[in-house]
Amino acid sequence: MEIRPAATLALIRPAPAGLEVLLLQRTWDAAFLPGHYVFPGGAVDASDQAAQAHMAGTDDQTVSQAMSLEGGGINYLIAAVRECFEEAGLLLAHQASGEPLNAPQLAAVQADREAVFRGELSFEALCRNHHLALPLDRLAYLSHWITPAGAPRRFDTRFFVALSPPHQPASHDGVETIDHVWLPPQQALADHRSGQRLIGVPTLRTLRFLSEFDSPEAVLAYAHANPPPARATRPWPARKGDRPTTVEAGTPAYSEVAKLDPQRRGHASAVITPGRPVSLGQGVIRLTANNGGLMTGPGTNCYLLGQPGAYTVIDPGPAQDEHLTQLLALTDGQIRQVLVTHTHRDHSPAASVLKQRTGARLIGLPAPAGAAQDRDFVPDHQPLDGERIDTAAGPLKVLHTPGHASNHLCYLLAGEQMLFSGDHIMQGSTVVINPPDGNMKAYLASLARLLTEEIHYIAPGHGFLMAEPQVVVDVLTTHRLAREHKVIQALRQHAPASLETLTPVAYDDVPAAIHGLAARSLLAHLEKLREEGRARYDDQHGVWTGGQS
Repeated sequence: MEIRPAATLALIRPAPAGLEVLLLQRTWDAAFLPGHYVFPGGAVDASDQAAQAHMAGTDDQTVSQAMSLEGGGINYLIAAVRECFEEAGLLLAHQASGEPLNAPQLAAVQADREAVFRGELSFEALCRNHHLALPLDRLAYLSHWITPAGAPRRFDTRFFVALSPPHQPASHDGVETIDHVWLPPQQALADHRSGQRLIGVPTLRTLRFLSEFDSPEAVLAYAHANPPPARATRPWPARKGDRPTTVEAGTPAYSEVAKLDPQRRGHASAVITPGRPVSLGQGVIRLTANNGGLMTGPGTNCYLLGQPGAYTVIDPGPAQDEHLTQLLALTDGQIRQVLVTHTHRDHSPAASVLKQRTGARLIGLPAPAGAAQDRDFVPDHQPLDGERIDTAAGPLKVLHTPGHASNHLCYLLAGEQMLFSGDHIMQGSTVVINPPDGNMKAYLASLARLLTEEIHYIAPGHGFLMAEPQVVVDVLTTHRLAREHKVIQALRQHAPASLETLTPVAYDDVPAAIHGLAARSLLAHLEKLREEGRARYDDQHGVWTGGQS
């Protein structure tokens, strides 16, 4: 799939609370991010280069250097200004003489907006006809984002920020965008967390950055002085068994092979092999159990922390003889403590066996009711949220993260700032939230809680090491909230309806073969909406209806 260059512009303005940012809502018919609130932006057009004749304040060499490009960086800036004019009716321009545009000039320019939007008038022709200059030095470069593989469209997008032009009201185009709003970044983030507005991952990242400043001037001063570093996007050399291979950015193994092989020598593995120990950091070894499958991916990851004579085991996994033999051999049986993230049967059953053979102390929360739980796990210590557990690899901070399971814990290792996430975050798929023990509202709150911690890497219960934890959390949260919107739409269209009726509607993008699993997550969404007063359940007839919004 072609990856198209694109540009996005976050327009900010002063406000009593500090600053506000402009967001546009995309049409629900859009192929990419339908209904989401975004910044003005779009693909770089071939004709944008011609508008370089009207640029002012900077040059292509300066801009390209800041963006770590060999050339053509100025075209991203021009595209950002053009898209902002087309989608929001705001034009960052002044007279060729340097004077601001007066009211008649603004009116004349606005009269040509629709022609530019439809492609009947080029942006260069607009600038030439109205004697405009584009002060591109007023835009500051913020970040770089490449749409992950698997999306219906992929863009290589550069994000910019600029002060909104004075005396120009914003107006959405009514075709690609159906609404617009000025909001403090903090409010936009809160609206996203509550499900009131759908906001995509790169937009969330920019909003989070903007929320750290108390004025537009402070944002621009920082952004102009601190261009972002070049993002690692090159394919990374690795190994797949005995053969050399390369790993593309955005694929599952990329962050791990980049961390383990920073010199690009090609020795890190691009596959997870059960039974093969992998050193992930100072005093951290991963050993994957041979229990791969639909729900466990390549297998359950067990983590060994410490050094000979003083090992801590996190999530020992299933009580398989071969797996237990390897664990005991790697540690020489010198295991001081065994921690579990939760008591699902692919994570904790080996704990009681290790205690019998090594005398290790068991740490975790007792199993709740349910057939999927390991009721044989009896902890010697039940840690509190925020508690510190010392290991030979460094202290662990305990984070209570209910949602996937009510007794779920994550452990954050100081130094490496590595989060052992169990099934709270898995790589490659979303986790099943299965009521009654699974709780969607608690799960989203637990995800949001991770954004308050300093985390560099996520070591999941299944899959490779993951970098950019804020992005990971944003992806998961956005996915769940987008699904929640589909659930609400299904209720509006089909209520009163049973779970069986709603599942193929709310999960029409999921293979029918796994609709049984999808129905459990659908129930979790409905229970969340019922708790919030946005859905109701009729026990007598077994059907769901909408509630008060």
